[in-house]
Amino acid sequence: MIVKTAEFVTSVADKNKIKNDLPEIAFVGRSNVGKSSFINCLTSRNKLAKASSEPGRTRLINYFAINSSFYFVDLPGYGFARVSDAEKDKWSEMIEGYLLNSKQLRNVFVIMDIRHPASELDKVMINFLNHYRIGFTVIATKTDKIKKSQLPRYVKALAESLYLTPSSVYPVSSETGEGKQKVLERMDYLLSLPPREE
Repeated sequence: MIVKTAEFVTSVADKNKIKNDLPEIAFVGRSNVGKSSFINCLTSRNKLAKASSEPGRTRLINYFAINSSFYFVDLPGYGFARVSDAEKDKWSEMIEGYLLNSKQLRNVFVIMDIRHPASELDKVMINFLNHYRIGFTVIATKTDKIKKSQLPRYVKALAESLYLTPSSVYPVSSETGEGKQKVLERMDYLLSLPPREE
């Protein structure tokens, strides 16, 4: 896949507020794993998704039109954000509502920091997706922060913490673009799949 066009469309708090008949790839992860940077890397547009030094700035569901043929859907981060429990509960409801109700969702990219095993919150997300039979892909970001010789070890550790095989984890560096092409190839395949059954 070649991303030729990418543009921000809208931000909503309720999935039902947007009418869409195009396929969707969703992005979810902890508040500090570089979700916005990863989206910018995939689209080769440094300021498409607004990255922040303060974790948890994504507080709505953000839609980006890609090649005028499908959407990237950026969901609120979970974890370290300095907000009230009530606000976190609101985000949780927002994320779950989207994941359960989007008829156009093709896959969920679960973003994790390759330097750390999956957190309890990551495991909750993976278990949720498995329970509802929602397809997902694990993206391990920040590979530029470790030595290349150590990459297989870190991938294996992350995969094992999720009871997955290392081949199901896609290591990526948003800084260097390493691993980007394999992710785009994966996306090509996912977008060829039919919508999930009701």
